[in-house]
Amino acid sequence: LVESELGEHLEKGHGSADWSLRPLSAEQLRYAALDVEWLVELRAVLHRELEAAGKLRWAMEEFTALLDFTPRDRGEEPWRRTSGIHRIRKPRALAVVRGLWLARDEVAARTDIAPGRVLPDAAIVAAATNLPTSIEELIAIKEFSGKGQQRRSPTWWAAIESARALPDIDLPEVASPSEGPPPPRTWPDRNPEAAARLHQARALLTEISERLSVPLENLISPDLVRRVCWDPPAADQVAVQEILTRAGARPWQVELAAPVLVAALAESALERPEAPPDQE
Repeated sequence: LVESELGEHLEKGHGSADWSLRPLSAEQLRYAALDVEWLVELRAVLHRELEAAGKLRWAMEEFTALLDFTPRDRGEEPWRRTSGIHRIRKPRALAVVRGLWLARDEVAARTDIAPGRVLPDAAIVAAATNLPTSIEELIAIKEFSGKGQQRRSPTWWAAIESARALPDIDLPEVASPSEGPPPPRTWPDRNPEAAARLHQARALLTEISERLSVPLENLISPDLVRRVCWDPPAADQVAVQEILTRAGARPWQVELAAPVLVAALAESALERPEAPPDQE
């Protein structure tokens, strides 16, 4: 960003360094200083660009939202959000995913390191897929061959061993209760009207996204669009605005997205065939 906006090139090389070690090296201190050297100038340029594009108010609303941000409740089974878990279809393997996820979460909290850096999701899925029967088999898996994973291998093996020893009754269900709409790819068969609403909404939102040079996912949450199209309110501006606002959409997002969603809902209703009259 500094290079594209200000024409200055920042030195790279220490982004993946271990910044928890002390003392920091002279190179790390220089890197950290350069990281903030141009922030004031960068802020001024971006402020002018946002103002010229008519988007400054949008940015200010985003900043205000961040001040009050609270993480979304992870739900009762946050481990089910492990990337790649869709490939795991057996309860025992899912128990391994759950055990490793919980063990990783505990290590991450204790060491104050991001969970993905403690143990990548890919490693969790690899262990669940291979179901090792010993710690030697575990560290033979490519994703567990690094020094960091070998150092923590007793922790990971303990989690796997516990999952392997669980009685069948304590194994997780293969399918978790759905907290929202099903995957859109299933909509044409399960709910053709919802699929039509989603198709229309996406097309109209894409037009706005391209016209305003705003990424589609920044314009409005894709998950929120899916929820509105799957279980729609009345095709009424006020009703849709209230739903978007309650879900956390900022005023600028509501202004742009609500009319589009209302139009998609209304068009879907117009295209819906009338039920045939009862035959005597």
